[in-house]
Amino acid sequence: MNFNGYLGDGSSDAPYGDHFSFSAASTMPNSRPLSSNSLSLGLQTNGVNGEAFETNATRNKSRGGEDGESRSESDNAEALSGDDLETGDKPPRKKKRYHRHTAKQIQDLESVFKECAHPDEKQRLDLSRRLNLDPRQVKFWFQNRRTQMKTQIERHENALLRQENDKLRAENMSVREAMRNPMCSNCGGPAVLGEASMEEQHLRIENSRLKDELDRVCALTGKFLGRSPTGVPDSALVLGVGSGGGGFSLSSPPSMPPQASPRFEISNGTGLATVNRQPPVSDFDQRSRYLDLALAAMEELVKMAQRHEPLWVRSSDTGFEMLNKEEYDASFSRVVGPKQDGFVYEASKETGNVIINSLALVETLMDSERWAEMFPSMISRTSTTEIISSGMGGTRNGALHLMHAELQLLSPLVPVRQVSFLRFCKQHAEGVWAVVDVSVDSIREGSSSSCRRLPSGCLVQDMTNGYSKVTWMEHTEYDENRIHRLYRPLLSCGLAFGAQRWMAALQRQCECLTILMSSTVSPSRSPTPISCNGRKSMLKLAKRMTDNFCGGVCASSLQKWSKLNVGNVDEDVRIMTRKSVNDPGEPPGIVLNAATSVWMPVSPKRLFDFLGNERLRSEWDILSNGGPMQEMAHIAKGHDHSNSVSLLRATAINANQSSMLILQETSIDAAGAVVVYAPVDIPAMQAVMNGGDSAYVALLPSGFAILPEAPQRSEERNGNGNGSGGCMEKGGSLLTVAFQILVNSLPTAKLTVESVETVNNLISCTVQKIKAALHCDST
Repeated sequence: MNFNGYLGDGSSDAPYGDHFSFSAASTMPNSRPLSSNSLSLGLQTNGVNGEAFETNATRNKSRGGEDGESRSESDNAEALSGDDLETGDKPPRKKKRYHRHTAKQIQDLESVFKECAHPDEKQRLDLSRRLNLDPRQVKFWFQNRRTQMKTQIERHENALLRQENDKLRAENMSVREAMRNPMCSNCGGPAVLGEASMEEQHLRIENSRLKDELDRVCALTGKFLGRSPTGVPDSALVLGVGSGGGGFSLSSPPSMPPQASPRFEISNGTGLATVNRQPPVSDFDQRSRYLDLALAAMEELVKMAQRHEPLWVRSSDTGFEMLNKEEYDASFSRVVGPKQDGFVYEASKETGNVIINSLALVETLMDSERWAEMFPSMISRTSTTEIISSGMGGTRNGALHLMHAELQLLSPLVPVRQVSFLRFCKQHAEGVWAVVDVSVDSIREGSSSSCRRLPSGCLVQDMTNGYSKVTWMEHTEYDENRIHRLYRPLLSCGLAFGAQRWMAALQRQCECLTILMSSTVSPSRSPTPISCNGRKSMLKLAKRMTDNFCGGVCASSLQKWSKLNVGNVDEDVRIMTRKSVNDPGEPPGIVLNAATSVWMPVSPKRLFDFLGNERLRSEWDILSNGGPMQEMAHIAKGHDHSNSVSLLRATAINANQSSMLILQETSIDAAGAVVVYAPVDIPAMQAVMNGGDSAYVALLPSGFAILPEAPQRSEERNGNGNGSGGCMEKGGSLLTVAFQILVNSLPTAKLTVESVETVNNLISCTVQKIKAALHCDST
């Protein structure tokens, strides 16, 4: 996962300013520039080196205290102020001793605050008795917490306004500069304003043609606005600029090289130079089809989200809401063309609360890079092919993008899904947004793929305290013949690419970002102290390690892997190789990657706890030489301490062995778990913990990906299903094991059969050791 500014080099005073900023908030109607009722993940924090924000009350209380400890406002209210010290008329009052809240008290107060930020007197009294606090302490804690949130929001909105102001100023200067030197569209020379052209007759013919095109543009505009557009000028045609200065633009500038200059045209007889941002006429029909498809997909998504049974039926095996295909076919007409032969469908819906506001989530989804960083284990690669519309009035309302993505499941037995689709965003009410995806295969010539996205996406509604209610829907058709039989039931029940997995990943990632941005840092259990910059560097290094691991498992196109076909290797083991040259983040030479997936007769939670426990590592890690492991550093990334980045030290058993450090990241949610690790150099890691640049730390990751077994398979083996929920607690597991090993330090060397056999034996021995340690029956 990427924390951008938070994981930066520490030189920025606003760690999250770049990646969780958006312009929509500053241009929404009826918005107030200095207040908001919702909390955005894009809040900027103040202070040196990214230190957490503190309110005035907490600054007065911080002297002599420790990070992450909350003190009673009632005690602090009686402390001496600066004015009291300067005034000698009154004797100084005696300072009361601070009362520090325990970690358990803070956790309970935070959980209540998420549900209700303004508890009444009865709730405060009940909470004070339960936490053994004075009612005034509870009251002042909630006051401080509300003040803290309000101040963060105000600072963030001020930063957004400044960014928007700078953007408008730059655009204004650019337009002014271009207006000084308008160009004639016919000859390419400088235009003479206020004088009729010698080719006036040709301009009139062109103007007539453009007026016909304007009628088509206005018709499409009416679809966006829900009403017929008004105020269209008759005397001159100005494409790409809102009619009557209304600010609505159907399309943003088409993709242009950086050196291209805006084109200017002179309107007939008016002497007015305007910017022509309309796409070529040859592309207009294609864009019209894109818009019609996006509008139809949005309408279907909203209707499906609002309906329940019989369209959505709750599965007795998983407890998830699954689509009733017969009811869907009777209620909706297909918007992506007929179903292809051999394709099967999967469709699911999930609703949950996420600690992110609607504007921040919409901005994340509409930005391809930020979307991939929000779902690092699910998206291998993504890009925006074309921006058809950037939205209306400076917001994302009406934004339409053509995108391409590679969706992955962490197993070599499931191929990466490559899909080209439209992503359309629309605001339905204040604080209510919808984002829909739909494949473009049916309307784009020569386009075909093994996977189609029918109208899928999410509806986002703002709630109190910065939370949003998110309804996520996934509807996909895919070629099942390309999927290994071991994983087919998992895909069909929605546990692989369904709405439940997207929702679980979104909730975990947003919780992680909230924890890292929180001004109340929980006490660290690390035996080795880590500075703020050191935490950023370690998290950045762990993110790079996990990304490389996922790319190796799924053979991402970002990494130039070459698949090897070796006769004496099991068919379910995929062997790949690549050359590492001039990459400071990897050792130079020939890198060999081996990955396989197996079924394990233990629950995913039990398997994750075993593999992530450093005290049990010697039972399966062949490279640890059987020595004990000690945790040297620990950075929590969620309320569950299993979601963390840790640094392990392998103690040498005898004098001939050298101790080493292992960087490890573990994460788990309702849809799966990951354990990734890599040996690291001790001096390099010490520099990282002191805030040094992690880009020069060479590592090759290995690890495990754990997915729950499909309920149907569990029922076949055990005679009963998992029941509603609890997929990670019951049933079997699908375990993916992957290793990346440097087999030769010379990039020009040739790969030997012995190296392949060594890596293959390493995987086999590791799987056998895990089964033996968990007392699994041989399968």
